[in-house]
Order: sequence, then structure tokens, then C-alpha cells
Amino acid sequence: MAAVAAETASGFRPPSIALATIGLSLATFMQVLDTTIANVSLPTISGNLGASASQSTWVITSFAVSNAIALPLTGWLSKRFGESRVFVWATMLFSVASLLCGLAQSMGMLVVARAIQGFVAGPMYPLTQSLLVSIYPREKRGQALALLAMVTVVAPIAGPILGGWITDNYSWEWIFLINVPIGIFASVVVKEQLAGRPEPIEKPPMDYIGLASLVIGVGALQILLDLGNEDDWFHSPHIVVLAIVSAISLAVFVIWELVDNKHPLVDLSLFRHRNFRVGTIGLIVAYAAFFAVGLLIPLWLQRDLGYTSIWAGLATAPLGILPVFLAPMVGKYAGRFDLRLVASIAFVFMAMTSFMRAGFNLDVTFATIAGVQLLMGFGVALFFMPILTILLSDLDGREIAAGSGLATFLRTLGGSFAASITTFIWTNRTVVHHAQLTEHISAYDPSSYGTVLSLGAGNLQRGAAMIERAITQQASQIGFNEIFYALGWIFLAIIALVWFARPPFGAGPAAATSGGH
Repeated sequence: MAAVAAETASGFRPPSIALATIGLSLATFMQVLDTTIANVSLPTISGNLGASASQSTWVITSFAVSNAIALPLTGWLSKRFGESRVFVWATMLFSVASLLCGLAQSMGMLVVARAIQGFVAGPMYPLTQSLLVSIYPREKRGQALALLAMVTVVAPIAGPILGGWITDNYSWEWIFLINVPIGIFASVVVKEQLAGRPEPIEKPPMDYIGLASLVIGVGALQILLDLGNEDDWFHSPHIVVLAIVSAISLAVFVIWELVDNKHPLVDLSLFRHRNFRVGTIGLIVAYAAFFAVGLLIPLWLQRDLGYTSIWAGLATAPLGILPVFLAPMVGKYAGRFDLRLVASIAFVFMAMTSFMRAGFNLDVTFATIAGVQLLMGFGVALFFMPILTILLSDLDGREIAAGSGLATFLRTLGGSFAASITTFIWTNRTVVHHAQLTEHISAYDPSSYGTVLSLGAGNLQRGAAMIERAITQQASQIGFNEIFYALGWIFLAIIALVWFARPPFGAGPAAATSGGH
């Protein structure tokens, strides 16, 4: 899309290229920030709105799945209404949706508002990339995209810290309300600066069958994953119906997209390319595991270790420090090496840090947690560019934009599904280990009775409550450790997958600048 925009409006320059860049970057920063800013606030949000810990993850998954569904619509909307107009409207609607999030009085209202926010955010990142390329001279486009890459790296770092600080010092609603003035400012600036940009308007046909089957199929699957644990999975008729609806809709979607070759919503025929197939599967699995880490750590810090939102944000933030400094170097020099090797090194670090977390206990120090996050950042810095370059390497010029969009769509879905699945596994394993640990405590055992009584300073109920809390924490910790042990092996398995790709890869600009957000 970036290349098309550059050719379409190659002669256009905004009145102030600096102001236009600020407007575009600010909107993107706001949108990327919202993928992580709520993570550290989930315990507070669920507590204030009377929801369970598993229900609080709907705040994340509703945004992510709606965002993924909207991504394939970006090309059609841009052709139909013009890139700058779609961007301005998307940014303005994002502000409105953020206001609705901040005003939500129940978890249901917040989830719906987050779904709207995620949907309107879908076109924002790809259009920012396209518009930036078009307003800069050809010789300076690399600098513009490097700036965009920096924004998309810094925003996820700032998210947990800013979210924690706002939640602790004000209220969680402000993590969404803060977007309103920023979004209005960015949309007004971009509208004024790009007012004269030539944008040919077309009337491309819409793949209504593909869109409807995608929305129903993915939506039903996400609801199934979110509600499954509470409704006892397939013992519930609601879950069975959702599973059937999802399976049928997704089957219709895949068949239709492969048959409707003229105007498919998603070009699934790209999977005929070996490197695209291998790289995309690797990206989906790796990003899903990475997303799970970003969700679980803040929840664990606050729920089991008693961290406040701001301290949870500070403990997780070191993850982004090394990517900020290393991303430009990776983009410049990684192409000189076998990208399969670069990606393998990334996954070794991500696996190693997962195994380290699998050894954590309730007495782990802040420095240890932050240190492991910092170390994982080295793997994150080496992760995105090689995988994106590999998956785009055997596509021809006309397929690169579609390939990048499809990979982003599937990656986003992978993160959304991972959030629901890992939360379910953690809850389930906690229950299992809680039952196992309580087997060793009996009210009829004199030593157990004496211990409970002494803990409660002679008050049996108080002592029993303290024992129960300790057992719950330990059970949760064991479940946490098991998940990270599994994540470590998943990252190692991706290394084997990556080596099925075949060189040459060629670090094309599309790959290097597609971003890691």
C-alpha cells in the first residue's frame, strides 16, 4: 500500500511536513499504546466493575479481535473514500470510542466500547505507513519509516508505565479518556495538512460473503474462548452452538476466499509460497506466545505478588529498552546474515527467559523480574524484522502489500486467541494445584489444626483464611510456572520451523518497515 500511495501522490507535499509527521505519528502512538496500556490495569478494572480476573481479559481480546477483523478492510476503504479521509475518520472515531470506554459503567459496556475502538483502529497503522511514505521525498522515506518504527517500539514500553501511573494516581478510566484530546488534535492536524493530497476514488466491489463469514466465524470463536471456562466448555449448549457456528463460518470463509479469486477479502492463495507459509505460521505462533507473556506478567505481579499498577508497569517496561536501541541496527545489518539464524537467536533468548520465569517463586525480587524482561528484549529486537522479511521474500511485487496485510491480520488474531487460552489454562491449573495442595491439610490432623490455630493467633477462622490465601497463591504460582515452561518449548519449536524456509530472503523495504507492533 505504501508503494501505491507514493506513486499516486509523489508530487504532493503538505504545508508543514513536520506538523503532518507529528499528527500521523501521534495518532499511531495513541493506537499502539492502547494495545498495552490496559494490561496493568486489568485487576483494578475487574475489581471496580465487579468482574472476575478471566472476564477482565475481554478488555484486551475484544480490542484485538476487532482490530484484526478491520485490517482486511483497509484497502477497500482507502480506494472507496481516500486514504487521508479514512485515516482522519478512523482517528476521530477512535477518540469517540475511547470516550465510551472511559464512561463505561459495566464490564459489558467496556468490552463493547473496546471492540468498537479496536475496529476503527484497524486501518490506522497501515495508513500511517502509506501516508508517511507519500509525503516524503523518495530519498527521505527511509527516515520517515524509521521514525514510525521507533514510535511503534516506544509505545508498548510506555503503555504499562503510563497505564500504571494513571491507574494508581487517578482512576483507570483516564487510560482511555487521555486519548480524546490527542485523537482530536491528530485528526485535525492531518486533515489540514493533507487537504490537497490527490487521491483517486474508485468503487471496488466488496466481498460481502467473505466479510460476513469472517466476522461471524472469528467473533464466535473468540466468544467461545472467552466464555468457555465459565460455562464449563462443551458441557454448555451455548459453547457447542458457538463452536458449530464458528466452524461452519470459517469453513465457508476459507472456501469462498479460495474460489473468489477476483476480489477476495483475504488472499489465501499466498500460502502457496513456501517462505510465506513458513514465516507466517512462525509469526502467528511466536507473536501469540509473546502476547501471552505481556498479558500474564502484569496480572501475576499484581494478583500474586501484590504489586501496584505502577510498579507492575515499571517491572515489565525493561522489555522494550533494548529494542529501541537495537531496532535500527537490526534493520541495517541483519540482511548480511542468514535471517533464519538471526530469528533462531531471537527465539533462543525468548525461550531462555521463559524457562527463567518457570523457576520464579513468590519471593522473586523486582530486580530479577526486570532483569529477565530486559534480557527478553534482546530476543524481541531480533524477532520481527527477520520473520517479516522471510515471509515476504518469495512474493512478487504485487503480492507484498497483500502478504503483509494477511500476516498482520493473522498475527493479531493469534495474540487475541492466546490471551483467552493462556488465561483459561492458568485458571484451570490453579484450581487443579489448589485441590492437590489442600489434600495435605486435614481438620482432623492435630498438627494441621495447631498450625492453623497459631497462624490465627488463637482464632481458627482467621488462621484458616490465611492458610487458604497462601495455598491459592502457591497454586497460582505453580500454574504460572507451568505456562512459562510450555512457552519456552514453544519458542524452541519455532526455531525448527524457521529452518524450513529457503533463501534467498532479501531484506526488502516492506519487510523491514512493517513494524513490530
